Amino acid sequence: MARRRYGIVGCGSRARMYVGAVTGAHADVAELVALADTNTGRARFHADAVVAAGYPAPALWSPDDLERMVTEERLDRVVVTTPDHTHADHVCRALLAGADVVVEKPLTTDVEGCRRITEAVERSGRSMVVTFNYRYSPRNAGLKRLVASGAVGKVTSVHFEWVLDTKHGADYFRRWHRVKENSGGLLVHKASHHFDLVNWWIDDVPRRVFASGGLRFYGAENAAARGLGERPERGTVDGAGADPFLLDLRTDPLLRDLYWANEGEDGYRRDQDVFGGGITIEDNLSLVVDYEGGPSMSYSLNAHAPWEGYTVAVNGTEGRAELTVVERGSVSADLAVDPSATPEDGAADDPRPVSERLVLQRHWERAREVPIESGDGGHGGGDVKLLRDVFVGPGEDPLGTPAGHLDGLRSVAVGIAGNASLALGRAVAVADLDLGVDLRKDL
Repeated sequence: MARRRYGIVGCGSRARMYVGAVTGAHADVAELVALADTNTGRARFHADAVVAAGYPAPALWSPDDLERMVTEERLDRVVVTTPDHTHADHVCRALLAGADVVVEKPLTTDVEGCRRITEAVERSGRSMVVTFNYRYSPRNAGLKRLVASGAVGKVTSVHFEWVLDTKHGADYFRRWHRVKENSGGLLVHKASHHFDLVNWWIDDVPRRVFASGGLRFYGAENAAARGLGERPERGTVDGAGADPFLLDLRTDPLLRDLYWANEGEDGYRRDQDVFGGGITIEDNLSLVVDYEGGPSMSYSLNAHAPWEGYTVAVNGTEGRAELTVVERGSVSADLAVDPSATPEDGAADDPRPVSERLVLQRHWERAREVPIESGDGGHGGGDVKLLRDVFVGPGEDPLGTPAGHLDGLRSVAVGIAGNASLALGRAVAVADLDLGVDLRKDL
């Protein structure tokens, strides 16, 4: 197989996974020839990693010149790992310039972005992959397999609770994600993973969303109400001291070299205080989602829990399947690792191992535990499978794990409708968003 020529737009920490794949397991089918970022220091960080792996240095470009980068570097594919609110622009420009696209979730953050991407896919005829790595986790694939087999019968409802701990969850409130215009809030940035899983598990499309929630733990007002006193603006400059909520970028080589060393170029601060002002996203959220096929889902998200993981139950006409996952049992006050990393990314600091349990109980029968396969790497080996599908291409897959732009639209539709519901105080029909495509297409 001839090697495809890749470019990456967005050189933050998420780009590491793709740089590592192109210079490692998939170097035989891919070569990284171009990097683009608004911060040349961060771009050079990844270019140096490519050279250190023994490959030629990729050319450095400005995102403003994306079309030229695609043409002059003869790119086959562009990987988009920029802040969420810029996804639609970079995706559309890359597609229309003649490249296929791999984009990190979420696909986009608002209705306009959905419409633009839909139009660009149709006009360009190019392909797109949305990297929903949670689909590839064996435990989630196990639940999909159960539901698809008919073990619970026709699905009637889903209950889904996700809790982010005070290491991982807090990090969304010190980075660019803390402003809803940048990220769409956790309903779009984080929960698009979760909504995609439900869409995939039950093979259905969201129809109507009602949301409730607010900023109840983080932010200046909540800090003042709890008597936390005067807060420093950021962790690094003022020193984190003994406060576990203050991040000192200098204590971790990756954060120091990628962000602290380069912030003078664009002023981006990775370590703002989670109890500072200017936060416009929610940290507690609850949703009721109705689906076209009849089921409904109750969903909740908490971003300041003492442990991290999720529970999901799928109820059907013939029984119930339950998946319970503890990704990190507790967190210490030591933040000397990348706080944005999930426990499975190597940030676990609790002596209790990750636990996961999948249980099926059919009517009139005893509950039985369903074995979950395991593998090496993040998400129980799921990341390895995802990267193989991205770079080599999917093989035979009866579960339909790879995700395209329609899957991306279906997932963000829930979050976008949820944000509209929060603003309006009522349920919002997904069809009324007018995303530019019938989400029931191809089902």
